[in-house]
Amino acid sequence: MFAIPPPPRYPTANGMPPTPLETSNQLSHPEGPEYSFQSGEGIYVLRDDIQLATPPPHPSETPIVNPNPLATSTNPPTSGVKLSVLTLNPRQVRSQLYKTNTATSNLLRWRTLGRQETMKSKDPRDAKDIKEIEKDAALSSDASSDKSAPYGSDASTKSSNAPAFGEGNVALTPTISRDALKRRKPKNNMVKSNSSFVSRVIPHDHLTKRLAERDPGGTFAFVNINRAFQWLDMSSSVKAEPLTKILFTKAHMLCHDVNQMTKDEAHIDVVMGSSASDIIWYEPISQKYARINKNGVINSTPVSKIKWIPGSESLFLAAHHDGSLVVYDKEKEDAPFVPEDVIDEAISIEDDPDSTLNITKSVNSSNQKANPVACWKLSSQPINDFAFSPNNRHLAVVAEDGYLRVIDYLKETLTDVFSSYYGGFTCVCWSPDGKYILTGGQDDLVSIWSLADRQIVARCPGHDSWVTAVAFDPWRCDEKTYRFGSVGDDCKLLLWDFNVGMLHRPKGALARARGSVSGQSMSLARHRTESASVNRIRSDSNRSQGMQDQDEEEAVFINHPVEPRARTAQLPPVMVKTLDPHPLCGLVFEQDCIITSCQDGHLRTWDRPARDGASANHVDVSAK
Repeated sequence: MFAIPPPPRYPTANGMPPTPLETSNQLSHPEGPEYSFQSGEGIYVLRDDIQLATPPPHPSETPIVNPNPLATSTNPPTSGVKLSVLTLNPRQVRSQLYKTNTATSNLLRWRTLGRQETMKSKDPRDAKDIKEIEKDAALSSDASSDKSAPYGSDASTKSSNAPAFGEGNVALTPTISRDALKRRKPKNNMVKSNSSFVSRVIPHDHLTKRLAERDPGGTFAFVNINRAFQWLDMSSSVKAEPLTKILFTKAHMLCHDVNQMTKDEAHIDVVMGSSASDIIWYEPISQKYARINKNGVINSTPVSKIKWIPGSESLFLAAHHDGSLVVYDKEKEDAPFVPEDVIDEAISIEDDPDSTLNITKSVNSSNQKANPVACWKLSSQPINDFAFSPNNRHLAVVAEDGYLRVIDYLKETLTDVFSSYYGGFTCVCWSPDGKYILTGGQDDLVSIWSLADRQIVARCPGHDSWVTAVAFDPWRCDEKTYRFGSVGDDCKLLLWDFNVGMLHRPKGALARARGSVSGQSMSLARHRTESASVNRIRSDSNRSQGMQDQDEEEAVFINHPVEPRARTAQLPPVMVKTLDPHPLCGLVFEQDCIITSCQDGHLRTWDRPARDGASANHVDVSAK
């Protein structure tokens, strides 16, 4: 019997469907057993559910053809709701600014260049500001021993010996000016913009009042859904009402990040990468913005991941779909990018083209008048995710080609390449202490990799579809035990407890000494050491003798083969829960809650369990 298709969702006029109206976010508080889950430490309960409004397509966008003849609507494509979360804490921000050993810090620029006496002679108030920052740093050092702090939260102090990215390049030394201690803001007004790239900006009617009355220790969240980008105050009772909502034209924001170094009550630096390849530097408090890589002048492919470089006020790294990693400076103008002349510094590995790091512009290049600051070509397929190590020295990159690459990005050197079980990798993160790397992929597995041992530690089955996000829970990690979570297209959240000493060692792994690199990898390492081959191609960038000497001390590159299942430990999850009817795409662990997001726009906050009368804000893993 023939089934009559349902009527269209919207009435038609002259055969053309009308443009859907813009809707508002909806806040709800569902209750019931399906809105909670239990782990070893207690029961997590859903606090609130924000349904983000999906914006209608821009009138200038080409109608999307849905091949389903029974479809009643055509939905624009989406990358899912990605989260950028920050909490403003002035004391920690000022102490971090003082402690971070970086040439890009405005304060340290003056101190490093010997301008202290000049500062005192020109404006005695600057010296007073320095003393206040030093005092705050001392107070913050006492607070760092607080038991409520997450494990690994003092990584910035441990990594103070790590040089800043590009610190040895004189061409990147900033120009000192009278307003060096002031935060630089973008030049264009977002609200009054006449740019064809920005469709509409909707700031809250009482934005200034809400910012003045908000909880100083509350949490801000920046989220994207299709062509909309929203700024939310998660500590407000009216959190569903965005502080600002931006609608873009013919572009979806696919990724974004907040600079944790420059944040304070009067300034927040946000960068966004779009499907149109354009990058937006946005300062939400002043509603100013700047457009970088305009119309793809440097790289014309979409931006899949973007993050600020640790310890830098102005540099950020963007991953493009053509397999390139590009370093941009928010304050530099763009110029058409022409790769510099490349020279082969070593013997290439003919049988392994994927192991080559092609540097078309080095951070040590003397040509730093315009963007890009650096450009690295890693793959011919899209890069899906990358993450900086807590010690600010290594970069873990995963791509559609199924490789996990570990890069010493300070030296622009590829050190390790690991292969997935099958399919591409989709997400990656570091443990709070920097010892382990987590990856998720199209093989439905979460994998644990050891940086020190340079090998896979365990595979973690449990998902029924692609893994879309992985993250460690720093409030439930210590020196021996690690808690991490993962979400996937199967709509599930999985929690895992990981302890190296408790892992089951398969019989096939007994022949290999624990904590050592496999024999095949060691043989490969010896072969490449004897041939003095370093697998990279670098642009001729007037590199100094000192940098060349450092390169000679770099770790030997190893391309690791796929470990058989018989030689790899298996780690089961401690909790599995279907949280949403739609595929999950975001996971953030906060001190008092877990935040998840899905493809359909649900932003859900799950309260941590209280235990033995203690606050739910801190759970001691050692008490398990």
